[in-house]
Amino acid sequence: MVKIVSRQFLGSASVYDIGVETDHNFLLKEGFIAANCFNKSHSTAYAYVTYQTAYLKANYPVEYMTALLTSSSDSQDKVEKYRENCQKMGIEVKPPDINRSQKDFTPIGRNILFGLSAVKNLGEGAIENILTARQEEGDFTSLADFCSRVDLRVVNRRALETLIYCGAFDPLNTNRNQLIHDLELTIPWAQKRAKEKESGQMNLFDLVGENSSNSTSSESAFEQAPSAKDIPDFPLPEKLKLEKEHLGFYVSEHPLKAVQKAATVLSPINLTDLEDQKSRQRISTIASLIAVKKIITKKGTPMAFITLEDMTGQAEAVVFSDTYEKIQDLLIEDSQLIFWGKIDKRDDKTQMIIEDAERIETVKMVMVRLSPQQAQNSQTQTRLKGILRSHSEEKKKGKIPVVAIIGQGKQRKFVRLGQDYWVKDDDNTVQSLNQSGFDAYAEPLIQAQ
Repeated sequence: MVKIVSRQFLGSASVYDIGVETDHNFLLKEGFIAANCFNKSHSTAYAYVTYQTAYLKANYPVEYMTALLTSSSDSQDKVEKYRENCQKMGIEVKPPDINRSQKDFTPIGRNILFGLSAVKNLGEGAIENILTARQEEGDFTSLADFCSRVDLRVVNRRALETLIYCGAFDPLNTNRNQLIHDLELTIPWAQKRAKEKESGQMNLFDLVGENSSNSTSSESAFEQAPSAKDIPDFPLPEKLKLEKEHLGFYVSEHPLKAVQKAATVLSPINLTDLEDQKSRQRISTIASLIAVKKIITKKGTPMAFITLEDMTGQAEAVVFSDTYEKIQDLLIEDSQLIFWGKIDKRDDKTQMIIEDAERIETVKMVMVRLSPQQAQNSQTQTRLKGILRSHSEEKKKGKIPVVAIIGQGKQRKFVRLGQDYWVKDDDNTVQSLNQSGFDAYAEPLIQAQ
């Protein structure tokens, strides 16, 4: 160890953070030591690593994101973050597949196959047991085949349920509800079958299978495996909810995917774009409500802090007392709502102040049929604008969009009117338009599921 007893500025000199056998590289001359070479060398190393990762992300995006997902497979938050990045890059992360997934995430063309190491309730031993069974005897053909070939003491019931709920068995049977009910009978059947093999006992199908040159006999054995009576699959919302509970996020489909596509007329923004909006700007967004924290203010009135989630990520929002009283019945976790509000920026934090909310299936829009001649007539335009403005709230707070249908048949066009002409009440607006000679009606923005 070198003790520095004095320092003196000697001017600029080239230094290197590379050790040599004889003289320490930090020594410049006459025993003086370079004080800043450590920082410089590390800055260079970090810059080089940044260049390498940027090059890989630009030229090998699928492989690069696969490596990131694999390295973070023990953190659900990081896996979800990188999966969202994949979506933005046009890379789809496929659900787990009991016959194709490896321990790590795997690149497949322009897609990435989910790795078993990122599935909850599936330990190292269970993964190795599954992969070994698949490697030795080939792909699994059914739930019964799977249960009879793996060690159910290692791949336990909890692991099996997780694999079913997250879609790993979908290539074999897409009815997850049926598979869950089949477990009640399949697990005891497979355990009994394993004990028979250990004790040297063989059933008829095993004996025939040993003397057969094809797999039909062994397949017949699995056909004789007990199964529950046929039942319908989970409804899509429940299936996705269970998927998220057991995997940590949606991977097969997001419940808001179809909704957001159908609701583009409302011009909703993604939650990840909140920071890009100006403070006090009014916005709308479509999101799932995943957490509600109700508090009582000093005045004794209730308000709430809520967490929203859409296909792009999560965001925090505030529901003040006056709004809370109006929409509190809608603030139920896991519900899908359209929120209206404004952006609030303070202390480097961006959040949404909720001003109103409504269930997606109840939102309507006003449709007005116009001929090309009416659409081009200035007097008709002025009359239409006047009626709509009389039904709009002040400060652009109307929630119901208005769409003009110009022409008929294949020649018709849909024109969305600006937010200045959105209205407060669809029934009253339609009534006023019809009384003024316009062909107008209201229709649901999205049909109820």
